[in-house]
Amino acid sequence: MNIRQLWKKRKSIIFTWLISYSTVLFVPILISLIVYSQSSGALRSEIHRANDSMLKQVRYTIDNQIDLMKRLNMELTWNAKLQTLMYSSMPDGSAQFSAYELVKDFRMYQTSYASIDEFYVTWEREASVLRPGNVRDMKTAFNTLHQTGKMTYEQWLAVIGGSEHNQFMVLPHLDSAQPNTSIAYITRLPKDLNGKETGTVVVMADTVRFQAAIESISGFSGGQVLILNRNNEVLLSNLPVQADEKHILERIKGGGQTMPASAKDGSSELFYLKSAVSDLKYALVIPSSIYWEKAEYVRQFTYISILISIMGAGVLTWFFMRRNYSPIQQLVQSLSDKNAYEERTEWNELSFIQRAISTARSEKENIALQLQIHQNVLRSNMLNRLMKGKLDSPIPYEEAFKSFNMKLLSDEFAVILFVVENDGSLAENMPGIDINETRKLIHFIITNVVEELAGQHRHAGYVAEVDDMMVCLVNLAEPDDGRYKDELRMIAGEAQRFLMRYQMDLTVSIGGKHANLSGIAAAYQEAVDAMEYKMVLGKKGIITYDDIRIDPADHSQFGYYYPLQAEQQMINLIKAGDFEHASAFMKEITDRNFNKPIMSLTLARCLIFDLVGTMVKAINELGDGDSSVLGGNPLWMDQIIACDTIQEMQDELQILLREVCAFAVARLETNVTHERAESLRELTARVAHHIEDHYQDFNLNVNMIGERFDLKGSYLSKLFKTQTGEGLLDYIHKYRIKQAKWMMKSRQESISDISRLVGYNDAATFIRVFKKYEGITPGKYKEIH
Repeated sequence: MNIRQLWKKRKSIIFTWLISYSTVLFVPILISLIVYSQSSGALRSEIHRANDSMLKQVRYTIDNQIDLMKRLNMELTWNAKLQTLMYSSMPDGSAQFSAYELVKDFRMYQTSYASIDEFYVTWEREASVLRPGNVRDMKTAFNTLHQTGKMTYEQWLAVIGGSEHNQFMVLPHLDSAQPNTSIAYITRLPKDLNGKETGTVVVMADTVRFQAAIESISGFSGGQVLILNRNNEVLLSNLPVQADEKHILERIKGGGQTMPASAKDGSSELFYLKSAVSDLKYALVIPSSIYWEKAEYVRQFTYISILISIMGAGVLTWFFMRRNYSPIQQLVQSLSDKNAYEERTEWNELSFIQRAISTARSEKENIALQLQIHQNVLRSNMLNRLMKGKLDSPIPYEEAFKSFNMKLLSDEFAVILFVVENDGSLAENMPGIDINETRKLIHFIITNVVEELAGQHRHAGYVAEVDDMMVCLVNLAEPDDGRYKDELRMIAGEAQRFLMRYQMDLTVSIGGKHANLSGIAAAYQEAVDAMEYKMVLGKKGIITYDDIRIDPADHSQFGYYYPLQAEQQMINLIKAGDFEHASAFMKEITDRNFNKPIMSLTLARCLIFDLVGTMVKAINELGDGDSSVLGGNPLWMDQIIACDTIQEMQDELQILLREVCAFAVARLETNVTHERAESLRELTARVAHHIEDHYQDFNLNVNMIGERFDLKGSYLSKLFKTQTGEGLLDYIHKYRIKQAKWMMKSRQESISDISRLVGYNDAATFIRVFKKYEGITPGKYKEIH
C-alpha cells in the first residue's frame, strides 16, 4: 500500500474510530487527575478545618485573659477615688493622702484579678506611679517593674505617654518568668479642665499565660502562631519572627489566605481570626509542604493508574475496532453492488451509507406527501358532499370514513361553522406570503386546534372548507347525556380564545343535533342560518341555532314596533335639535325590536331604513330638503347598507343623527334669539317639573297648566313641543304611563286602582291611553312582567 492509498484512507471510518478511541483514552486520565485533585483538596480542607478549630480554641483561651485585662482597666479608669485624684484641684497634702487611700483599694483589685500579673496608674501631677499598696516615683517604678535591659527609661516614658488610647503593647516585666515580657493594655486618661495630662492606666499579663494555648496548636500543625495588635505589630509568637513577616502582615490587612512564595521556606498557608472582645488578631502560618507529604501516596497511585489505563485501552481499541469494522464493510459492499454504476468518490463508509439511506427516505417521504395531499383533497370533497346533502357516492361513506382514518363514535352529528372576520388584515401582517399560502396556513391552524379541542371533549371533529368557510363536522360521543350543547359551545369558545393568540377574530355558529349521515346537510344549513344572524347579534360571537330558531307557537316573539306616533315624536325631537333625547329614543326603539328572542333579518333592515327615512322627513319639515346634511354626504346611505351588522348600522345612524340635530339647532338659532331660547328652556323645565309633581291630580290638563304659568294652554303646549318634541298632553300621558308601568311591576294593585293612582278617573280611559303608547293593554303588560 503506497502513500497515496494511505492518504485516501484518512476519510475511512476505521481511521475516524482510531482517532475517536484514542480520544477516549483521555477520559480515565482526566478522571484520575480529577480524583487526585479532589483528594488533595479534601486533605487540604481537613487540615484547614483542624487548624481553624485549633486557632479558634486559642482565641477563646486568650480572649478570656484579654477580657479580664479590659475589665480591670475599665474599673481602674472609672474608680471614683482615681477620678477625684486626677481631676480635682486639692492641695498637695490632701492629694498625697487620697493617693494613699487609692493604692490601698488597688490591693482589693489585685486579689479579685489573680490572673493579672501587674497593673499601675501613672500620676502626671506628682510624676509618680500608683501600684497596689505603694506610691513610687517614675524612675523607681521603672526600675522595679521594667528594668530588664530591653527598654530604657526614656522609651518607657514615651510608650506610656504617647501611646494610642486603649492600645495593646509588649512591655518587659522584671518579675515575670522567661522571657521576662508581658502583654500590656494601656489606656490614656482624659486631660483635666486645664488641658494637662493626667495619667495612664497600665494592665499587664505575662506572656507565659498565653504560651500554653499557642504551643498546643503549633505542636499539632507545626506552624507559627502570631498575636498582633490593631497596628499589626507582633505582640507574641511561638517562633522567632520570619523574614517574610512583611508579607504576612500585608496578607492580614488584605484579608487573603494564600501566602506568597518565600525564597527560604517555600509557599505557606495563612489562617487568621479577629478577637471577639478586642482589636487583637490571631494568625497561623503553616508550610505548604505538609499537604504534599500527606498527598504523596495519592499522587503516585494516580500516575500508575494513568499508565495502566493507556496500555489497556490501546489493546482493547485495536481489537474492537477491527471487530466492529467488518459489518460496516459488508454493508458498504452490499450497497455498492446495487449501485455499481456509481463511482465511489468518498472513502467515509458512514457518509456513503447515510447518503444511500437519505435518498431512499426522501423518495419515500415524497410519495407519502403526495398521498397525504390527495387524501386531504378527497376527504375535503367527501365532507363537502355530505354538507350539501349528496349521499350518492360510488363508495359507501362508512368505508370512506375508515379509509380516511375518521373514526365514527355514534350516528349523531352536529356542525360548527367558523368565519375569520379579519382575514384581510392577517394577510397584511404576513408580508412576503402569497394570499393562497396565507389561507392554507389559516386552514391548517384552525383544523388542528378545533379537531384537538373536539377530542378533548370526547367527541370526534373533522374540519373542511365549504363555501369559503371553515366547517367542523362533530361526531357526538355515546351515550348522549344531554350535555352536547354546552360542550359544543365550550369547543367554540376555547377555539376563539386560543386563536386570538394568532390574531384571528372568529364568528362561530353552531347547528343542531341530527341523526345519521343524511342529517349532516340539515345541521350544516342550520349553522349557515345561524351565521347569517351575526348581522343582528354582532361579529366575534357564538351563535347557536337554538338562539335564533323560531317557535311558531310563540306569537309574542314576532312584531315590528315603530308606530306613527313614535316616528312623529322622533321627528319632533330632531326638529328641536335635542340630540341627547333623540339618541336615547332611537336606542329605545332599536332595543325594543332587537332585544326580542327573534327578529327576521328583513324586518331588521326595514327598521334601519325607516329610521333613516324619519331623519329625511325631519330635514324636509325643517324646510331644507336639499340641505348640506344630505348633499354633503352623498354616500351616507351606501355606508349604512355596506355595514355587516346591525350594531355597525346603528353607529352610522348615530353619526347621521348627530349631524341632523346639529343642523336643526342651527336652524332654530337663526329664528330664536339666545335669550328667548334660554327662557323657553327654563319654562319647559318648570312645566315638566310641575307635571311630575301633580300627575296624580285628576283635573290636571293643558288649560290648568296654562293658568298656572299665566299663559294660554294651547300656546304653552306649542312652546313645550318646540323644546321637547312633544305636546303637553302627550307628556302628561307618557309620564302617567311610565309611573303605571313601575307600579304594575312593583305592586299588587288592580288595573283600576293603578289607573286612579296615576290620575285617571276612568279605567277604560287608562287602558285606551296605555295601549296607544305601549301597543298592548295594561293587563297584557302586567301578565308579561
